[in-house]
Amino acid sequence: MAGALSGIRIIEFAGIGPGPFCGMMLGDHGAEVIRIDRPGAQLDPRDALSRNRKSVLIDLKSADGIAAAKALCASADGLIEGFRPGVMERLGLGPDVLIAENSRLVYGRMTGWGQTGPYAQSAGHDINYIALSGVLHTIGVAGAKPVPPVNYVGDFGGGAMFLAFGMVAGLLAVKNGAPGQVIDAAMTDGSALLAGMSHAMLAQGTTSDVPGTNLLDGGAPFYDTYTCADGKWIAIGSIEPQFYALLRDKLGIADDPAFAAQFDKSAWPARKERLAAIFATRTRDDWCALMEMTDVCFAPVLSMAEAPQHPHNHARGTFMTLGGATQPAPAPRFSATPAPPPLAAPIAGADMALIAIPPLA
Repeated sequence: MAGALSGIRIIEFAGIGPGPFCGMMLGDHGAEVIRIDRPGAQLDPRDALSRNRKSVLIDLKSADGIAAAKALCASADGLIEGFRPGVMERLGLGPDVLIAENSRLVYGRMTGWGQTGPYAQSAGHDINYIALSGVLHTIGVAGAKPVPPVNYVGDFGGGAMFLAFGMVAGLLAVKNGAPGQVIDAAMTDGSALLAGMSHAMLAQGTTSDVPGTNLLDGGAPFYDTYTCADGKWIAIGSIEPQFYALLRDKLGIADDPAFAAQFDKSAWPARKERLAAIFATRTRDDWCALMEMTDVCFAPVLSMAEAPQHPHNHARGTFMTLGGATQPAPAPRFSATPAPPPLAAPIAGADMALIAIPPLA
C-alpha cells in the first residue's frame, strides 16, 4: 500500500504543534516527508504528530547546513514551515530563492496571523488567533466567559488542516501545469472560515451573536450535554422534528405540552432544567442501553482514555497502538489508495544519508 500521495516529497522545517500535524497528514497518506530537525533534537515514538517521517539534523545557522537544506528543497515537490514572517528569508531559504531554483515547488507557510497585516510579527497562540477571528466568542455558556476549545480550532482546524489542503491543492495545480507558488495559511483566516455557517446564520437572522443561546452552541435543550446519576455525561443532538419526537418518546414526555413547539426559544431554559433532572435519574450506561444506536442522535461523552475502547471506534479502527502508545489512526479512508501502515517517529537524524554533509556527532 503506497497511499494517495505516494511519489510526493515534502520538506518539513521542524516546529511545534500545527506544523508537525500537517506533516503527519501528508505522511500518513504516503508522501515522503523529510523533517529537518535541529542538532540535539529528540523525537518521541509515542507522538502521533511525528510519525511517518524521515529525519535529518541540519544546523541552519551554518553555511553547510543552508546548502544542504537548499539541496533537499531542490529535490522536493513541497515545503512546509511555521516560522514568523521573514525568518526563512533571513536564512536565505525564502520562497523567492527556493522557487527560483525549483520552479515546481509548493512553498507552504503557516502562521497564526498570516504573512501580512498589522499583527504579522507579533507572538500569539491558538487562543489569540480564534479570539481575533470571532470564533472564541461563540464558544461558552450564556452569561459566562468564552471557553478555550483546547487548541483544536486555531492550530489544527484553522491552521494545519488548511495548510494540508493548500499543499495538496497546490501540488495538484502544478501537476496540471501551474508553476510553484506560496501557500499562506493563517490560523485567523482558517478559523474564520470554519465559522462560515455561523456567519450565514447570523446574516439570515437564524442565530444571534450571543453565545450559549443558539441552536448549536448549547442554548437548545435538545442539543446539549447532560450529567447522569453516576456523574458521567451524555450528548443529545435531536434537532430534526422526527428525532426530537423520538427523544420525547424515549424519555416518556411525548404527550407533555411543556415540550411542544420545539423551537420556541422562550421555553428552552425551563426545558433544559427538566431534561437535566430526567437525565440525572439514571447512569450513563442506562441511557446508552435506552438510546444508543437510535435516531435520537445520542452518544455517551467518552474520555480520551475511554474512546479507543468503544465498540464503534474499535470496529472502524479509529485508534491504533504505535510507538507504545494509543494514537488516532490516519484519516480519511481511501478505497483504492489506502494509507499505508503508519511508522512511529524515527530517531532524530536517522536519515542523514539523504543530505550531503557529514552526520553530526
